[in-house]
Amino acid sequence: MTDSQVLLCNCNHTCAVDGKRVGNALRLESPPIVHSELCRRHLAAFESAVKTGGEVIVSCTQEAPLFSELQSEFHADAAIKFVNIREAAGWSDEGEQTAPKMAALLALARMPEPEPVPVVSYRSGGALLIVGQAGAALGWAERLAAQLQVAVLIAGGGQAELPFVRRYPVFSGRSIKVSGYLGAFDVSWEQSNPIDLEACTRCNACIEVCPEHAIDYSYQIDLERCRAHRKCVAACGEVKAIDFERAERMRSDRFDMVLDLSAEPLIKLHQPPQGYLAPGRDPLDQALAAAQLAQLVGEFEKPRFFAYKEKICAHSRSNIVGCTACIDVCSTGAIFSEAAENRVRVEPHLCMGCGACASVCPSGAMTYAYPRMADLGARVKTVLQTYRDARGSSPCLMFHNGTDGRDLVMALGRRGRGLPARVIPLEVQHVAALGLDLMLGSVALGAAQFVVLAAGSEAPEYCATLNRVLGDATAIVSGLGYGGGRFRLIETHEAKELESVLWGMEPAGEFKPASFNLFNEKRATLDFALDHLLRHAPAPKDELPLARGAPYGRINVDVNTCTLCMACVGACPEGALLDAKDAPQLKFIERNCVQCGLCEKTCPEDAITLTPRLLLTRDAKTEVVLNHAEPFECVRCGKPFATRQMVETMLGRLNTHSMFAAAGTLRRLQMCGDCRVIDMMEAQGEANIFDVDDGKNPG
Repeated sequence: MTDSQVLLCNCNHTCAVDGKRVGNALRLESPPIVHSELCRRHLAAFESAVKTGGEVIVSCTQEAPLFSELQSEFHADAAIKFVNIREAAGWSDEGEQTAPKMAALLALARMPEPEPVPVVSYRSGGALLIVGQAGAALGWAERLAAQLQVAVLIAGGGQAELPFVRRYPVFSGRSIKVSGYLGAFDVSWEQSNPIDLEACTRCNACIEVCPEHAIDYSYQIDLERCRAHRKCVAACGEVKAIDFERAERMRSDRFDMVLDLSAEPLIKLHQPPQGYLAPGRDPLDQALAAAQLAQLVGEFEKPRFFAYKEKICAHSRSNIVGCTACIDVCSTGAIFSEAAENRVRVEPHLCMGCGACASVCPSGAMTYAYPRMADLGARVKTVLQTYRDARGSSPCLMFHNGTDGRDLVMALGRRGRGLPARVIPLEVQHVAALGLDLMLGSVALGAAQFVVLAAGSEAPEYCATLNRVLGDATAIVSGLGYGGGRFRLIETHEAKELESVLWGMEPAGEFKPASFNLFNEKRATLDFALDHLLRHAPAPKDELPLARGAPYGRINVDVNTCTLCMACVGACPEGALLDAKDAPQLKFIERNCVQCGLCEKTCPEDAITLTPRLLLTRDAKTEVVLNHAEPFECVRCGKPFATRQMVETMLGRLNTHSMFAAAGTLRRLQMCGDCRVIDMMEAQGEANIFDVDDGKNPG
């Protein structure tokens, strides 16, 4: 931790703040003074602290704008961090007992920021496409044309006169497809109407000659009223804007932003790409969306949230697809399959940093890079250690996001009983990033309970995934005798419901916390956590059953059908399946297996099945033989080169084939590769490729 000054405030005596206990837990040289009106009468204490320099921790988030403004007026260069100890701790029915939690939250603020990661850049020049019915689309185009480079794609019907001045392009079409991200949206559509609005000069000649009045000042033909007399085509003349037999109907273009006014959005994702706004047909929502557009012009950066190790990815081998967990859970469509390359691909511009892909990845090929697991683990460890140092008991970590999750925690502190003293709220970028390694690692480090709050903004697939992963964690700890109730997902946006659940939770028992750190390598963290949990388990077991889809399990091999072709060994990306170098054996290291199913799908004899489980004995990390066979020795030199079963199966299938009717050819199949070549060269009277006369050889 860095040296820092801590400014405490009991917010006009509404919080019980024990400065001495907090100072001892933070190992400060002297207990911090507890102010009652830091943002009012005691501002001098803040001024003195920031003018001293260094780092200043202010235990108030409500007045953060005021303190930041004052720092600027004081011309002080201290680094200020703000910590909420009021709603998160002091405003509680157990406010007198919250000193350990306050110390833990303040200790968290004293930690250094995570190391910087590469960034992803966007560049938007303001080229906006407005898609929708004619009236709404043209109306917003008129309002925005002075600020942005507007284009309109009329779709979905509606009538409206085109502007008298051609200030922006107007297209019409159907079968619209939109893909991309801010600064690089590719849009394609079918030019379905006979009048091409970009070619049309709006001379009105077609309107005047149409006897059915099927053309109005939107310069589109109502095909239900048109009787195909084609007078409009003749009137259009050399302009050639009207073509009923148009061969090339597909159009495409690129835009920086898309304002989609369609009733149903063209991009149906829970979290659409940045730069794509789909307010629907409600005028107020459209106005709110239009107000955002000017803020989307310029150059922007965000962290590259993920890191990917292709080598250990269990997605595919030899065009056979195994694990698709990251693709299935991604709510932004940022992850694609590249089965031919044995990998997945992530479009960083579409990634919004939810971290769900890292949470569900069984091998650790996909990891969360901002923050890294090592950084998040260090924060968890610091919180738990400080909480224990302040004599807190049965800590419950509650993870929430920084938007509606944070607001719900604040509302509970303001309106209800607040948080129980042992419930420590921890804000993360996204709760979907919380994986099995963090869950089990946190419990091993001393968290009595691990709770995830989903306040409503999370995609449905994220909550389903969290429930599954929390179920795996529960199966492991309860199977070892630690009891249930240690892991929980709370899905609510109501403060009263959150209050009822939290205050109704019974504290779980504690045990000796681990001292290790969490690692960026997922399987390494899990190995350390599992070893610790097993060492202190009230009811140790050798094996625990897990649900299908869990990242641990065994492989079952039908020895009656397995030919030891070793295709499964070549398909395994994790080194769980091995072949013996000196004998025909198939070996298996269970702790390496991620249950991706590639071996099962690759096996040509369908001899492999999977059984999810967690093996906790030493056998999990040692090689075990799944199948072995008697070696077949070359009939010429005696060197073993294959299994007897494989050779006998091959002979049985080929002994009636015309290619092996000649004497000695079947025997050649019983030779090693070297002897087979020698035997072919020595053979007399056998037909070979040089005996074939194609009629072109004059000899």
